[in-house]
Amino acid sequence: MKYNRILLKLSGEALMGQQQYGIDAVRLMQYAEEIKTAAATGTQVAVVIGGGNIFRGVQAEAFGLDRVQGDYMGMLATVINSMALQSALEKLNVSTRLLSGVTIQRVCEPYIRRRALRHLEKGRVVIFGAGIGSPYFTTDSAASLRAIEIEADVVLKGTRVDGIYTADPEKDPTATRYPEITFDEVMAKNLNVMDMTAFTLCKENNLPIIVFDMNKHGNLQRLIAGENIGTRVSMDGSAARVPNTKPSTSYPPLTTPTEQA
Repeated sequence: MKYNRILLKLSGEALMGQQQYGIDAVRLMQYAEEIKTAAATGTQVAVVIGGGNIFRGVQAEAFGLDRVQGDYMGMLATVINSMALQSALEKLNVSTRLLSGVTIQRVCEPYIRRRALRHLEKGRVVIFGAGIGSPYFTTDSAASLRAIEIEADVVLKGTRVDGIYTADPEKDPTATRYPEITFDEVMAKNLNVMDMTAFTLCKENNLPIIVFDMNKHGNLQRLIAGENIGTRVSMDGSAARVPNTKPSTSYPPLTTPTEQA
């Protein structure tokens, strides 16, 4: 495998599937299957998942609520999603640990860096919930920070689009995808990859980011094996482009061959 340790960032909205809110059981199990297959290769896997399918902190002000209170509500939403993913993985007999940035003793361990590293070294999938435990920081920032702390080789941002495009490929059919691009080019072109805090953390620590289509079966395993999938953001990437292909919004059946699981 190309990567010994990865941090996979998933959005909470991705768990909605075709629903308007909440967690779609089919999509949840699809992601669990993909993570199980990736972990079976021997790569150490950590996961950060958002909570936008339940509540986003930035919504608080629109509701007339205190922003700090809203951010803590959003953190709890990420814990709910993390618990769901943990249950799905354990249903597939994958050993997991859920570590939270906010102390919730009954359902998850508190985040301690050395404990997280020990779990990873033992082959367990580690899920980081509740962001970094502080308001005004997104789960993108949590993903970048945790990846740096555990010395991950790369941040894999799983989305429903197969990379970074010159424009929104769902709105502009002429948009083209960047196979590789530098941190500086992303900032100069004002491309939406992560929030600026998260992106700057990765840049300053020379931590590559790969944006890829998580809904396409096998993509995660192919990525950690070294295949050129999605868009890689790094210090020395090139801005070469390939013709646009419409990102697929469908995903295959959950059943996977036993040898792949």
